[in-house]
Amino acid sequence: MSASVAVYRNIYTEDRFRQTYGTEDKHRVREKFHEKLLKRCRCSQVSCHNLLKERVPIFNWLPKYRLKKWILGDAVAGLTVGILHIPQGMAFALLTSVAPIYGLYTSFFPVVLYMLFGTGRHVSTGTFAVVSLMTGSVVEQLVPTPLALNTSSAEAAEFEAQRIGVASAVAFLSGILMLGMFSLQLGFLSTYLSEPIVKAFTSAAAFHVTVSQLQSMLGLRLPRYTGPFSLFKTLASVMENLPHTNVAELIISLVCLAVLVPVKEVNTRFRQRLRTPIPVEILTVIIATGVAYGSSLDSKYGIQIVGHIPAGFPRPHMPKLEVLPEIAGDTIALTFVGYAVSVSLAMIYADKHGYSIQPNQELLALGVSNTVSSLFTCFPSSATLATTNILESAGGHTQLSGLFTSLVVLIVLLLIGPLFYFLPKALLACINVTSLRQMFVQFQDLPELWRVSKIDFVVWLVTWLSVVVLNVDLGLAIGVVFSMMTVICRTQRAGCSVLGRAANTEIYRPVDNHNKCYEIPGVKILTYNGPIYYGNRSFFRADMSRLLGLSPERIRRREKARKALEKRERESISTVERGVANTSFSSENEFFKSEALESEVQAVLIDCASVIFVDVAGARLFIQMCIECQKVGMRIYLANCNESVLKILTSSGLMDYMNPQHIFVTVHDAMVYIQQQKEKPSENNTTIWV
Repeated sequence: MSASVAVYRNIYTEDRFRQTYGTEDKHRVREKFHEKLLKRCRCSQVSCHNLLKERVPIFNWLPKYRLKKWILGDAVAGLTVGILHIPQGMAFALLTSVAPIYGLYTSFFPVVLYMLFGTGRHVSTGTFAVVSLMTGSVVEQLVPTPLALNTSSAEAAEFEAQRIGVASAVAFLSGILMLGMFSLQLGFLSTYLSEPIVKAFTSAAAFHVTVSQLQSMLGLRLPRYTGPFSLFKTLASVMENLPHTNVAELIISLVCLAVLVPVKEVNTRFRQRLRTPIPVEILTVIIATGVAYGSSLDSKYGIQIVGHIPAGFPRPHMPKLEVLPEIAGDTIALTFVGYAVSVSLAMIYADKHGYSIQPNQELLALGVSNTVSSLFTCFPSSATLATTNILESAGGHTQLSGLFTSLVVLIVLLLIGPLFYFLPKALLACINVTSLRQMFVQFQDLPELWRVSKIDFVVWLVTWLSVVVLNVDLGLAIGVVFSMMTVICRTQRAGCSVLGRAANTEIYRPVDNHNKCYEIPGVKILTYNGPIYYGNRSFFRADMSRLLGLSPERIRRREKARKALEKRERESISTVERGVANTSFSSENEFFKSEALESEVQAVLIDCASVIFVDVAGARLFIQMCIECQKVGMRIYLANCNESVLKILTSSGLMDYMNPQHIFVTVHDAMVYIQQQKEKPSENNTTIWV
């Protein structure tokens, strides 16, 4: 069933619409702004209380906590994640090239701090494989592993102190950068890491993590490569040293993979039926530690074990601040990755559960977490994919689950840690590899991405190849730059379309895609589908000139003919009494009664609805196009200009070459006005009807 719509109203130019429906006087708006500014600067007990709740969210949500409804879910989820943090923390410490105990520290302090300052109710922070890998690359560059090192000597202790000093310095600088971004309210910068970039980056980084763990799984003592082509250098080194594989560690790795992979698959497929996931990692750690201790695998077969894990808290001290200039470049990339992953995860679960997060507050939370925890020999932390997913699926409701997570890790730090002395490092490498399953399965999204957006598919592919072939930080930079270049190219090639009117409606659509929309004789309606700025002004000019036929030859020919016409009119004015001739076509009726052929374009209407912004270069080109149109006898009209575009065009001098009454609110307003001026004299307050 179709319904007709009838509209009866006056024609509105921008000036007339602003007078009728515009905002209040600017002076009053300015006064209100000053009042608002003074109100925000006024200090009171209520303001301080609101600021405290805003900056330390736990004071906002904890008084509203529903104890009977939420405590069980938070406790179960927190304990489950805490149990998972123990093996993963030690495993990701190997990626960071530091001792496993520092992974436990990083699984404790950031969790407590995020619980106080974070806004994501279902976010689990701690060690993350990609961030650990990037930190490990920095550590290996500054403190490379010597091939011959006595693990029981004082030299080894000094070596470990240097490494964790660099890793904690990375965490400290990353936290300072986040706090600086928070003070400048730069939370929006995470948007430059689009979803295809993040997914391609994490998927490619998973290959780096897997390859870096091969030597531990095979029992090889090889140097860790950094920089471009490090993945291929590591693969070549592993293949070259395959004859030196420790058979015992290879068997341990195969058995652990045979246990971890199927059970984690069961956890994934039956996550809705399982109240809590099967804690296969911690069970495997306990069993493997017991077997290694009972069989003396380290002394009999020479397998690598974790070694001494001290009990208790580390003493706070400053990181190695003297290395900050050397790690600045790598830390900037690491900071963006950690923040982007954390905010993305927080937003996903916030949308799922119907609440919102504050990106700038997340900067504060992560900045405080990294800065403070770096004083306790922690390496950089962020939200983690696996534990966040488990936290939500296990029934977590609020940040209070972090309290139970930290309690589990605290018990291990104070009491149980030394019992993991005989834990094989090959098992930790297997935990690292199996924890990346979610990143590898992202390849399944590629066919859908190709169907939806081929440009995003290319961004994904370029980012993935760059990270795999070159390096994690360099590949990420290439992916971001390439993604931004695609945006620039799309704005440059926005394209100009000719609009036609659907019969008996006020709807105008491109005639190329709507064959039943017709152009109005003598009028060309154009729309440009993007901004007009210095980067695409040449393309805009080319499209306009092509559609309007504004060739230099035609402009010169029409200008010459017009001058000849003006001369004849001046000569005839002395003999024929008919008033003063309007040689500038200021009269609308004279303009439409000119000697131009009926088939020629006499008026150009530019629909600016899709022009989101114009810079100075674009405004000057716009004015130049108006002048050229007038030279060939075309009059320019504008419609649907947003306020910022209209302000820049006006400030650039457009009104010196254009009548202000030729700027309309809608395309249909302009078309009705043009047609009425073409047919007969009429007033500006003519009624529009459809």
